[in-house]
Amino acid sequence: MRDFIKHALTKTVQIRTARGGMYFALLALVMLTALETTYMIVFQTFNNEIFAAMMLVVGTILGAFYGQKS
Repeated sequence: MRDFIKHALTKTVQIRTARGGMYFALLALVMLTALETTYMIVFQTFNNEIFAAMMLVVGTILGAFYGQKS
């Protein structure tokens, strides 16, 4: 009886992975890192805006990984 109720009230959902979005996020992280490195070499200073964008991308990637597990 419990299995019948459990089956009636729940459903199985398959999680699709968004590999294209993850590849884009990783590519964006690599490009922002290259941009920050180039900026530091050319201007001999640190750019906070580029670093903030890098942290945004890293947060998005980590959120996607941890969100998929839950």
